[in-house]
Amino acid sequence: MSAYDKLITDPLSVNNPITVQILGVCSALAVTSSLANALVMGVAVTLVTAMSNFTISAMRNYIPGRIRMIVQLVVIAFLVTLVSIALKAFVYDLSKELSVYVGLIITNCIVMGRLEAYAMANKPIPSFLDGIGNGLGYTVILVIVGVIREIFGSGTLSLPFVEQKLHLIPQALTDIGYQNNGIMVLPVASIFLIGILVWIHRSRNSELVDIS
Repeated sequence: MSAYDKLITDPLSVNNPITVQILGVCSALAVTSSLANALVMGVAVTLVTAMSNFTISAMRNYIPGRIRMIVQLVVIAFLVTLVSIALKAFVYDLSKELSVYVGLIITNCIVMGRLEAYAMANKPIPSFLDGIGNGLGYTVILVIVGVIREIFGSGTLSLPFVEQKLHLIPQALTDIGYQNNGIMVLPVASIFLIGILVWIHRSRNSELVDIS
């Protein structure tokens, strides 16, 4: 596997930003009530991380060390503003649900962490791929949690650009007394689900990841 391939695949498994680095957890607690929300938020973070990595890497030799974090925040804020405008243009209903949390991408630990840890020390193309990989790693966890919470909390599954939700719980189960789990629609469910995913991931990859 080439070095470029590893930049994308490693964050999907061994060095996942949520299950290994424990970054971006706060937003994961709030936006995973449905699959649609999780997907849109994941794509937004991936785009911002990739483009901010590329931009800061291209500028890294011209950014004074004393103001590097200010410059990073300005770049991130500009990209987040573009993403917010795009969401309002193409998925307005979801943009209203995610409005506050999209704005908070500016302070997302994954975005700032990759700028400091990778983009400031590497060339633009590898930095761009690193941003894509970490964004996808974040998205995978959001999607898993979003699917579980929506199915067991609402009995449905939603997708961006699709108005009608898929009803996955058969009516026969409802007729014999099945009820959706109300805890799953609350943010507290994300804490337990992400904790379980962290435990499973680290148990399976204990020989590859330093978890001390």
